[in-house]
Amino acid sequence: MSQSGAPIAKKQPKTLEKHGDIRIDDYYWLRDRNSPLTLDYLKAENDYAAAQTAHTQDFQKALYDEMLGRIQETDLSVPTKDGDYFYYSRTEEGKAYRILCRKQGSLDATEEILLDENELAKGHDFFALGDYETSLNHQLIAYATDTNGSERCNLVFKDLTTGKLFPEEIEDMSEVIWANDNRTVFYTRLDDAHRPYQVWKHRLGEDPGNDQLIYEETDEAFYVSLGGTRSEAYVLISINSKITSEIHILDANHPDGDFQIVAPRQHGVEYSISHHPGNDKDSDRFYIVTNEDAINSKLMVTPVNALGKENWKTVIPHRSDVQLKGISVFIDHLVIYERQGGLPTIRIQKLSTGQETNLDFPEPTYSVWAGAMPEFDNKILRFSYTSLITPSSVFDHDMDTHERELKKEMPVVGGYDRNQYQSEWLMATAPDGTQVPISLVYKKGLKRNGTNPLLLYAYGSYGYPSAASFSSIRLSLLDRGMVYGIAHIRGGGEMGRPWYEDGKFLYKKNTFTDFIACAEYLIEHQWTHADKLAIYGGSAGGLLMGAVLNMRPELFKVAIAAVPFVDVVTTILDPSLPLSVMEWDEWGNPNEKAFYDYMKSYSPYDNVTAQDYPDLLITGGLNDPRVSYWEPAKWTAKLRALKTDQNRLLLKTNMDAGHGGASGRYGWLEETAFEYTFMLDSLGLANADH
Repeated sequence: MSQSGAPIAKKQPKTLEKHGDIRIDDYYWLRDRNSPLTLDYLKAENDYAAAQTAHTQDFQKALYDEMLGRIQETDLSVPTKDGDYFYYSRTEEGKAYRILCRKQGSLDATEEILLDENELAKGHDFFALGDYETSLNHQLIAYATDTNGSERCNLVFKDLTTGKLFPEEIEDMSEVIWANDNRTVFYTRLDDAHRPYQVWKHRLGEDPGNDQLIYEETDEAFYVSLGGTRSEAYVLISINSKITSEIHILDANHPDGDFQIVAPRQHGVEYSISHHPGNDKDSDRFYIVTNEDAINSKLMVTPVNALGKENWKTVIPHRSDVQLKGISVFIDHLVIYERQGGLPTIRIQKLSTGQETNLDFPEPTYSVWAGAMPEFDNKILRFSYTSLITPSSVFDHDMDTHERELKKEMPVVGGYDRNQYQSEWLMATAPDGTQVPISLVYKKGLKRNGTNPLLLYAYGSYGYPSAASFSSIRLSLLDRGMVYGIAHIRGGGEMGRPWYEDGKFLYKKNTFTDFIACAEYLIEHQWTHADKLAIYGGSAGGLLMGAVLNMRPELFKVAIAAVPFVDVVTTILDPSLPLSVMEWDEWGNPNEKAFYDYMKSYSPYDNVTAQDYPDLLITGGLNDPRVSYWEPAKWTAKLRALKTDQNRLLLKTNMDAGHGGASGRYGWLEETAFEYTFMLDSLGLANADH
């Protein structure tokens, strides 16, 4: 095989036409996964990647051992109390998957194993535990399994008193929830485009062929999901597009009843509900977080027997500088999760007195999120906190006394001294003058002289904030003198809903120019140099990688694009694919010429040109239902044909996995070691001691 890569078959190009515009796709044939030519090509690329990285095999192994050596393989999660049981998971050295357990009465009781994922995974090259739920009486568990990475799961039921499985099995499902009769479950099914579109009702012990269809969503822009209120009073069907929502509720004690709509869908309006039963029927109410006439959302409340919007009362009004992300409702407390100044915050309101308390977090950049809290009648708020230098830590906060107890900090084997590391919160200036945050971490003593290797990560889509969280495996980079940065670019949700709106539709290019501005800032301020700058993004972040490499390839030394969404126009024009109709609310509808033209102007695959590109590692998953394997494959083939340099271009396709890569913690760590080794090798650090 030549250094230029895997041999590519000569097949008839595909002519694609839309709005009078003609595109010639030379590699459209790679979409046929049943063709021997396609599989041969993917395998040849994998062989080429192995050959091109053979000289780093020893370093890969050493790096894997180094990263694994920091992980406490035999470990235990913080138990969560639910009724008379304490639920937890644990891991054992040498085993790739979790063991789900519980104890009754106290933590000193005998352990009961609910599910051993290691046993369930036997005989499968890939395994993932999907949705799972215990019944209200804690005697049954429904759980879903995925054995090929397609995210199409099979649902089974287990009697926890006998350990035996019920005879029925339900295929092609996604989510499940129990009603309060401990006999009825509701579950979602997927259509051919991998869209959860139906809700079915199943009675335990009966033939699934007799299951009742409860709801079917015919609008391809919407998907359905299931949930329940923390009060355990209601089952929820949530129907969502990317920008619109609608919720149907059912009394969980009456599973044969009819679902009732809370508020009919209204284009561009999203809402979520939380239930508080109050002290009597007159105070039984729903709290509603909605963005109607409130881009950063507001909190409303209404009686459960008066759902009409004319009855909704404002609890927290809209604020332009604070985004309301969500709430948790307890019997006498309302926990409010917000974002302000780019960072997450938590405040607590005592319902009986109205007194409010803000929780303080001292670091310049961090992440915090709610933990498992199934009990409604509770005064303990559990949350997890982490930063770029603080390992993930679980806290219990007494909402009456405000005493905080650290339940567990993620252990780092071999010792870890956070005082050796420094984090920063910086601001780069985008071309339009917008200030774009950057989270940075490095080992103290670093000299800012423009010679430091730096890895810059970003995502920048769907309104998802990029979490500034701790990673023990990242220490293998920091201890080799690397700086690690997160570019909190538009399209994400760091700075409120407008931050997201300014990085989607016909403003999507702000995402790319923001990232470039962050890279230029880090170079200008001597944190790194273009010859030392590595970049990483996955999925929609892989689109980001492709776009910025087309726009400014000279700015980067090496790039990793994991399961990248790069064939934007062709994919979103195809309604049979997962990234199509549902995605129109994110990227725009290319059946409209303005969106088509705009997408085509930045689509990475459509904009590959004859120019030099940096070292590039591209990954894919043959069974990926979110970004089809052919997107990274086609992109790689086109890059090989057009790029003008001799830099490395590798495609590595996991032939047994989906969007998340290898299953099990060891498989994932091997993939990470491969990616890190490729990057460090390109930066001349693959043999560096530290």
